[in-house]
Amino acid sequence: MSKKRKLLERLLSKPKDFTWSDLSSLLKKLGYKKLEGDGSRVKFYLESPRNLIMIDKPHPTKILKNYQVLDVIKNLKQIGVTNGND
Repeated sequence: MSKKRKLLERLLSKPKDFTWSDLSSLLKKLGYKKLEGDGSRVKFYLESPRNLIMIDKPHPTKILKNYQVLDVIKNLKQIGVTNGND
């Protein structure tokens, strides 16, 4: 099983300890480009199918909040990534 598939399956299990680096790695493997501004808000952009995920970097820890994990899952489901189309 590829690292991308392992990270995706882990994300879909809604873990309480999914880290920022796990998310960044997964989205990069899925083809997203990371766009950072001045603050903690980060955008991950996918050209095709066109998709944008906007998320705040978690702090002071590097662990994503539950609502952030759910938002990313919802976003990926909208473009069919979680249906094996990755």
